[in-house]
Amino acid sequence: MSSTAVARKRGKPTSGAGAGAVASKRRRKTDSAGAKGKAKGGGKMNEEISSDSESESLRPRKAEGEEEEEELEETVQEKKLRLAKLYLEQLKQQEEEKAEARDFEEDQVAGRLKEDVLEQRGRLQKSVAKEIQAPAQADIRILRGHQLSITCLVITPDDSAIFSAAKDCTIMKWSIESGRKLHVIPRAKKGTEGKPCSHSSHVLCMAISSDGKYLASGDRSKLILIWEPESCQHLYTFTGHRDSVSGLAFRRGTHQLFSTSHDRSVKVWNVAENAYVETLFGHQDAVAALDALSRECCVTAGGRDGTVRVWKIPEESQLVFYGHQGSIDCLQLINEEHMVSGADDGSVAVWGLSKKRPLALQREAHGLRGEPGLEQPFWVSAVAALPNTDLVATGSHSSCVRLWQCGEGFRRLTPLCDIPLVGFINSLKFSSTGDFLVAGVGQEHRLGRWWRVKEARNSVCIIPLRRVPTSPAAGS
Repeated sequence: MSSTAVARKRGKPTSGAGAGAVASKRRRKTDSAGAKGKAKGGGKMNEEISSDSESESLRPRKAEGEEEEEELEETVQEKKLRLAKLYLEQLKQQEEEKAEARDFEEDQVAGRLKEDVLEQRGRLQKSVAKEIQAPAQADIRILRGHQLSITCLVITPDDSAIFSAAKDCTIMKWSIESGRKLHVIPRAKKGTEGKPCSHSSHVLCMAISSDGKYLASGDRSKLILIWEPESCQHLYTFTGHRDSVSGLAFRRGTHQLFSTSHDRSVKVWNVAENAYVETLFGHQDAVAALDALSRECCVTAGGRDGTVRVWKIPEESQLVFYGHQGSIDCLQLINEEHMVSGADDGSVAVWGLSKKRPLALQREAHGLRGEPGLEQPFWVSAVAALPNTDLVATGSHSSCVRLWQCGEGFRRLTPLCDIPLVGFINSLKFSSTGDFLVAGVGQEHRLGRWWRVKEARNSVCIIPLRRVPTSPAAGS
């Protein structure tokens, strides 16, 4: 065995070229393994870095607030607490809104109760007159159908229809919305005087119950006829007056009817039971007008006896008031304690039932007529008042209807505006809401033929009453 072979067997390195070749071969293997390992490790690192960069490039950039929100993640307990606080806030807000609504309702109820108390005491005076705007001539609607002068009219409680009567002995029903004639109650035929179902002489007065169930009309033939307003069917006839029936009024909220006549008496009727109740005496001349509200009493204008009287039915007593110098031809209650009247001396008076003299007296309310030196005041032929307010209207044959404002405590009358209407204003009525005024116009006075205005037209005029828009508050 050679020396070289023995050296390999014992594991000793060989000297010379062979040993160097073996050492270099081992180094190459080691280097190649290390290179392979580095290559593998470097490949993994490169893959991870490239993956992160791609995801970052694809992900949209978030705002700083959103990043902070993500950082401050909410726990379950914190979320429950937040929702509970939010719910409590909502409950608190709802309770505050309910409390405000209750306070508002209580204020409204208190205001309404206060108004009711003032109305019962006759001291309620709503201020509406200063808001009224004079209507244009073109806005006045004229309803024509009667052949002779209109003498009286009434408006239904729901402001849907007008009943007008005239010297032609007819009664007409008009639609306020369309202006159409809805029904005509014609003059009674000859030979039916014994049991009339309509009027055969001038109709001088009308009244309608507050529930719209009954309509009453009175004429120069001493009769009072009761009608069903919806169908205009005749129901009853009341007899008992000894002269022309000149005034009618229903007590509000009841079917009790008051009537007055040129026979100087006042009669009380129960229309629902078709019954006569009693007769009251006191006036010294023909009674010209009558009115009533909800109390069991009525007021009358005594014509040429120069008095206004308040009749207290349960006590069977009367109060007498003096103030006008002429014949008192028309009157109307403003509320339970105040009324307005007009006379042929041209004066308009406002009365308080606790004083025997007028609270306010306006002389020559519609001016003077006639030649210089012989002037006479225009007669006041009609008055109207919007209940429980300070608004009053008067009519004459001075070619206008005049609106007035009652001062504080009804102690002053101030003219507001004139509404041009040619002819005798024989009747005036406000709607229940105060949105319009209805005038009955004729060529002659309702009680006689002293003058004749030829250019006038016998008609029913609907006058709209617009309110002045309230100016916006400064700084709003």
